[in-house]
This record gives sequence, C-alpha cells and structure tokens, in this order.
Amino acid sequence: MDISVSQIIFGILAVMIVAFSVMTVTTRRVLRSATYLLFVLLATAGIYLMLDYHFLAAVQVTVYAGGILVLFIFSIFLTSHAGDKLEKIPVKKTLAGITAAVLGIGVCLYVVLKNGIKITEAVSGGEIDMKHIGITLMGTEKYQYLLPFEAISILLLACIIGGIMIARKR
Repeated sequence: MDISVSQIIFGILAVMIVAFSVMTVTTRRVLRSATYLLFVLLATAGIYLMLDYHFLAAVQVTVYAGGILVLFIFSIFLTSHAGDKLEKIPVKKTLAGITAAVLGIGVCLYVVLKNGIKITEAVSGGEIDMKHIGITLMGTEKYQYLLPFEAISILLLACIIGGIMIARKR
C-alpha cells in the first residue's frame, strides 16, 4: 500500500477540519469558537488547493476566512464581551444534536456507498475557467445562482442593520 504525500496532506487537512469543527461547536467561549472556525475555513482552502481549484481557494480565504469571519467577530463584540462564556446546553438538546449528527453521517455514508463516488473522475477535468464561473453565478437559468446570491446579500444587509440597532441601544 503506497501512501503519497498528497494523501498524507489530505489526511492532515481532513483531521484538522474535523477537530476544529468539533472545537468550534463545543467551546464555551465565543471568540475562541470564531478562531476555530477560521482554522476550519483555512483548512478547507487547503483542500481546494490540493484539487487545483485556485480560484475557490482564494475565494475561501478572502470571502469566508476574511470577510465573513470579520463580520462574525464584529457581531460578537457588538453583542457581548470578549470573555463571555456561553451558557451550558441542556442534556436533552445535546442528545438531539448528537442524534441529528449521527443521522446526517448515516445519510452521507449511504449516498457515498450506494453511488460509489469516484473522486479522480470528478477532479480530472482540471480547473474551470472564470467565464463559466461568472455565468453560473450571475445567470438566471436553471442551476444558476443570481436569485440566491441576491437573497444572501439582503440577509447580510439585515444582519448589519440588526447589529447597528443592537449597538445603538447600548
């Protein structure tokens, strides 16, 4: 069994994503949770780099790890203090969350095992050109994303206005 360097790097990134994801949702300190989320997003960008999707890696780092995480941190500072701890979650909610997670993993495993997803076939096409990505993001046809893109922008605007209103009351 030959293990290549790319498989080792993928394993390290996958373990980082799983570990920091668990740490993100289990820590009781809000700012630490945002920091762990940053590590998850950066490791995801590393996966994109391994797949030769340089554009997606750049978007992951700039938009998500940069912009969205800064928005999260600003909202944390506007609504609470840096050292605040989250309240303890009741056992009933914890069990419901674990049940939902196990069911989600079961569904994912069922789909993967039933369809026999082959990663090498999906990746062998190389990187998609920018024109195709732009048309897909800003198109109005089937499987194009202009409407969800605009809906998300309205949602982010509502979040910003809400944050300003909360900060203004203090």
